[in-house]
Amino acid sequence: MKTGLVQGQVVVFLLDDRRYGLRLSVVEKIMQMVEITPLPKAPPIVMGIVNLQGRIIPIYNIRRRFGIEEREPDPNDHLLIANTRLRTVGLVVDEASGTVEQTAGETVDPETILPGIPYIEGVVKREDGMILIHDLDLFLSIDEETALDVAMQKSPEVEP
Repeated sequence: MKTGLVQGQVVVFLLDDRRYGLRLSVVEKIMQMVEITPLPKAPPIVMGIVNLQGRIIPIYNIRRRFGIEEREPDPNDHLLIANTRLRTVGLVVDEASGTVEQTAGETVDPETILPGIPYIEGVVKREDGMILIHDLDLFLSIDEETALDVAMQKSPEVEP
């Protein structure tokens, strides 16, 4: 079991009333939605970029990655700003609903429930339902990471 990876605090967020989570240790900031600038030639998983206090942050379309019906971002949505091993990224979520503390006893190996989904690092079973914990380092394939790097380098919004 992968229980060691997701013990501790998890930031819970909602997409269409389904609960997902990220380890608190990777979340930098939660903020209200801002305008997203399109990023030409970025992989389809990338909605665009935002300028956050002088830092250009790519925004992931996690609805597309999760196979959830897509919709335009709403001003009431939240942006989760989080760190991967390669970069800081943003995720558009319906709502960031807070944090939960969970233990190894609540965590289930995702392969037992959702085999073959590489970016799920654990499933937390709680009395009020399940939370799928995601590993942002695995969200993009190597090809998508490369395409994002190239798109960011060629974007006039991203200064060298």
